[in-house]
Amino acid sequence: MTKAANVALDNELTGLEFASGIPGTIGGGVYMNAGAYGGEISGVFVKADVLFKNEDGTFAHSVMSLSDMEFGYRKSAAAVSKGGIIILNTALSLKKGSYMEIKGLMLELNRKRAEKQPIDMPSAGSAFKRPEAEGLFASKLVDDAGLKGMSVGGAQVSEKHAGFIVNTGNATASDITELAVRVQEAVFNRFRVVLELEFEVL
Repeated sequence: MTKAANVALDNELTGLEFASGIPGTIGGGVYMNAGAYGGEISGVFVKADVLFKNEDGTFAHSVMSLSDMEFGYRKSAAAVSKGGIIILNTALSLKKGSYMEIKGLMLELNRKRAEKQPIDMPSAGSAFKRPEAEGLFASKLVDDAGLKGMSVGGAQVSEKHAGFIVNTGNATASDITELAVRVQEAVFNRFRVVLELEFEVL
């Protein structure tokens, strides 16, 4: 995501500034309609070459359009398929812009990230989706439940931003998923709100 945003900048193309600090690949970004600061992949998506899994377990090639992809908040038809659709590559539509304006916006968004998010530590980005109920935010619920700093093995709820699970040095996948489940349980017990994971466990 960050590399694509930088390539766009180098070519004076605007539309991917929001992606400049999102961890992960373009394919992953399309898969879960990655976004930040008011921008989402769905806003620049044109089409994607994909493999479809048939009922007999074989795959067939196809092209999915914007409407085919059925984007929503942190989801797409590929995500809903749970591995039945594999994204091979994608075409995005960007507009010509000013190098200095694009660079300025990217720097401003990255400054905001650095202020609020634990970008100095390894993580998979935001751990929990925003709840559907109006006015609720996952990080605030986790914080209000007193879970900042909670840890399992090397995985920890970030002290800086409660919506992130960070690796303090030696976290395993099991540490991260177990901590995520404990956070979900604690938030549900306290507020009766179900937090959905933003990353996928495969």
